[in-house]
Amino acid sequence: MKNLRTMLLESEKKSAAQEVFERLEQTAAFMMAERIMMYHSLPDELSTHDFLRKWKGRKSFYLPRVNGVDLEVLPYEESRLELGSFHIEEPTGKDVIDPEAIELVVVPGVAYDRKGRRLGRGKGFYDRFLQHTKATKIGIGYEFQLVDEIPAEPHDVTMDMVVTQHTTIIVKKIKK
Repeated sequence: MKNLRTMLLESEKKSAAQEVFERLEQTAAFMMAERIMMYHSLPDELSTHDFLRKWKGRKSFYLPRVNGVDLEVLPYEESRLELGSFHIEEPTGKDVIDPEAIELVVVPGVAYDRKGRRLGRGKGFYDRFLQHTKATKIGIGYEFQLVDEIPAEPHDVTMDMVVTQHTTIIVKKIKK
């Protein structure tokens, strides 16, 4: 997966991000959510930067920040980002919010399968965080990140939906 992502041209990355986020915008989960946890993408991930700027002011966005072995969530403000753990831009400040306040979490991943299982980067940050929220969980990625099967462990949290450029998979019926 890592090799496939690094081989993408900038134009392919930009086009894929636009297509994925257009699909995400059409989901009821996104339309209904006011408080959304996103991630600030790394260069090899589906870029979230334009999407965050587009919806800023119409939705309340939150980003994760690494705190030891856990993620904490703070409001997204582009001017309050600084390089944090693992060279990821993270929000600064002390206004950490309760994970229960989040309605939708857009989750990065290395790969997903059609059952909503997700392969992350191996540190377990998102799995630990997702266990403490009832928010709808949507994994996003490139089409090639959708694979036949991801091995799962008991602590792994499955996605409610997976969205790629060409595919939207609803794994669990969203309850509101």
